[in-house]
Amino acid sequence: MDIRELTPRYYVSPQIDPADMDALKARGITRILCNRPDAEVPPSHSAAAIRTAAEAAGLSFAEQPLTHQTMVPENIAENRAKGAATDDVVLAYCASGTRSTIAWALGNAGELPVDEIISSASKAGYDIENLRPALAQPFT
Repeated sequence: MDIRELTPRYYVSPQIDPADMDALKARGITRILCNRPDAEVPPSHSAAAIRTAAEAAGLSFAEQPLTHQTMVPENIAENRAKGAATDDVVLAYCASGTRSTIAWALGNAGELPVDEIISSASKAGYDIENLRPALAQPFT
């Protein structure tokens, strides 16, 4: 697993496997947030398969499939409500972790300083400097 910390309570990663749940729980993750559409994965890694494994391990699960085209304000707000705005320790995943990082960043625009958002993403290995103008104001 390639788990990357954006904050002490919010992590991102590429696609996870149903067999990863016990290891994720051991790392302190309490909620899985799927940002990957099922059309991108085989049935063995569908949101339903990950949900079943997560819930069997005692983890909560939320789903907000995103594409670059669907990262509109209402979906970003919903993504934040299902992840960063909860009291859980969240792992958001997608194909590479990039979409989950961008969704987190846009969801925190206006909540956190822009430099902090960009720095957190950079430390996790995601270059989102090109989002600086969008992050300078709430994503609405």
